[in-house]
Amino acid sequence: MSVLSDKWIKKMSLEKNMISPFVEEQQRGESISFGLSSYGYDARVSNEFKIFTNVHSALVDPKNFSQESFVTKKEDVCIIPPNSFALASTVEYFKIPRDVLVICLGKSTYARCGIIVNVTPLEPEWEGHVTLEFSNTTPLPAKIYANEGACQFIFLKGDQDPEVSYADRKGKYMKQKGVTLPKV
Repeated sequence: MSVLSDKWIKKMSLEKNMISPFVEEQQRGESISFGLSSYGYDARVSNEFKIFTNVHSALVDPKNFSQESFVTKKEDVCIIPPNSFALASTVEYFKIPRDVLVICLGKSTYARCGIIVNVTPLEPEWEGHVTLEFSNTTPLPAKIYANEGACQFIFLKGDQDPEVSYADRKGKYMKQKGVTLPKV
């Protein structure tokens, strides 16, 4: 496997709509950076957040997930309580090629504040908005900024096409839009 460069990411995004909307140059300024980087793409977090709460004493069960486990907010800033968790999604919609696997890593700006971003790999031929998982590992409330950089996606090219892609097996998270809750 080889890591794919900014030239490949740009070509695939402009010609094949792999990332949409696509930001061709890394944007900085007063924002947490986002857009194309040397060997990856820094995606933005949308403004819809699902923040976990214990108000209803719901049990977190991945096989029977209760909507009472969280509160939904649509805001420019999300405050995650201490030692808590929130879900969000990327602004960008991804369409992964058949011979590519994508790995996501959190941005150092958040990591240095004790905010961990987790995303499972984007499999070959998966498409959709990526659901982002934010963990606030600190004993203090933590801020997440909507429409700013949250994580970096790194694109790895396989040595050959897989026998079965995510689309072939009709994966349960295919073409998801916005924040998508756990499914069995």
